[in-house]
Amino acid sequence: MAREMGLDLNRITGTGPAGRVVRQDVERAAMLSGGARPARPAEAKPAAQQPAELPRRPAPVPTGPDFYDEPLSAMRKVIATRLVQSKAPVPHFYLTIEVDMGRAKELRESAKVLNPDLSFSYNDLILKACAAALQLHPHVNASFQGEAIRYHRRIHLGIAVAVDEGGLITPVIRNCESKTLQEIAREAKDLVARARNRKLNPDEYVGATFSVSNLGMMGIEEFSAVINPPEGAILAVGEVAEKPVVVKGQIQVGLRCRMTLSCDHRVVDGATGAKFLQTLKQILETPVFLAF
Repeated sequence: MAREMGLDLNRITGTGPAGRVVRQDVERAAMLSGGARPARPAEAKPAAQQPAELPRRPAPVPTGPDFYDEPLSAMRKVIATRLVQSKAPVPHFYLTIEVDMGRAKELRESAKVLNPDLSFSYNDLILKACAAALQLHPHVNASFQGEAIRYHRRIHLGIAVAVDEGGLITPVIRNCESKTLQEIAREAKDLVARARNRKLNPDEYVGATFSVSNLGMMGIEEFSAVINPPEGAILAVGEVAEKPVVVKGQIQVGLRCRMTLSCDHRVVDGATGAKFLQTLKQILETPVFLAF
């Protein structure tokens, strides 16, 4: 750069490490000598390989108090109480499984071709699959009652829904064991919309026997949910995303979703929870019968 500008390096004061002459020194010397700031040569090193410049001026210091306190809303008080009741006394353990969602995607796309008005989300499919798996594993559709374990003959699925102002509510789809995928999809859409608008009736967010919490739409790959007592388990669903997978020794692009089952160890044993997840995986990877 100095040669192109006709400058003598021996006359330039270096400001780099150990007095080294750096790019900024050459540019400064060029401007002092009356020249314009040069364009960066194409062959120059990327900025990441050059010494980082410290900020010339400190950031302004915020004014006012260092913090502020916001009183708990009624919903946040309930959440705080319920979580303490759950996480502290309930012995949680967690099981995670990865599910191939390729055929689930094909089912959604095929349904739209057959009937443009027929629409259901991955979460609707997962809810229907949970209902089917719970019918085969009734010991997961259970709750701890102090001196007894209650096994529920009906499957009432709770859907964790985030609402404005930092709240969380779990509307319930009842009797899912006897409802079609389309019925579950329609009811879930209605309940979620009314939950976010705070228009649910009190009896519509109590009485779940098993819950599903899905943060996949927010880009969360995997998480563990806290059980909503007295339920014995809750399924946490991550993002449905493309990723490299090995199929018969070859790397291919697959559509995968990670699901974590949180279990109350007083109700559900490890093997019981694992068998439930295996069944859930099999159903979602061969989901065609869920459409009927």
